[in-house]
Amino acid sequence: MEPERTPLQLVHLLRGLTVELDLFGAEFAARNGLHPTDLRALIHLLDAARAGTVVTPGRLGEALGLNSAGTTGLVDRLERLGLIRRERDPGDRRKVRLLVEERAVELGQGFFGGLIADLVAAMGAFGDAELAVARRFLEAMTEVVATARAE
Repeated sequence: MEPERTPLQLVHLLRGLTVELDLFGAEFAARNGLHPTDLRALIHLLDAARAGTVVTPGRLGEALGLNSAGTTGLVDRLERLGLIRRERDPGDRRKVRLLVEERAVELGQGFFGGLIADLVAAMGAFGDAELAVARRFLEAMTEVVATARAE
């Protein structure tokens, strides 16, 4: 097998992409006075909103590996910055859910919008079948990492 086609080379390419995306995200965080965990929280909340999933402070803390005090500090900080809000769950008034404010969406679109457009444009060089394989590959790799992290 040619060296550039080995599975280990794909692992290195994934790592390189992850580093580049992390650096890009760190620049967004720095420009907006955010900690990297703040950005991870916003991404988690945005992904949940797209999936129609309700996120409580407890679920957010669990997803980010934070204790209760750390989660409260994070939520307080993001709320103070006008990026999220707490809202009583209409189905169970005892629960609080976290919602992303439009300001956070606008900040993200302003910073990441060009990159997303460039990524989508680059995908235009690939056919539907190739993109389906890439999707399956990335989902499988994400699951492997998530499982390893949970162990």
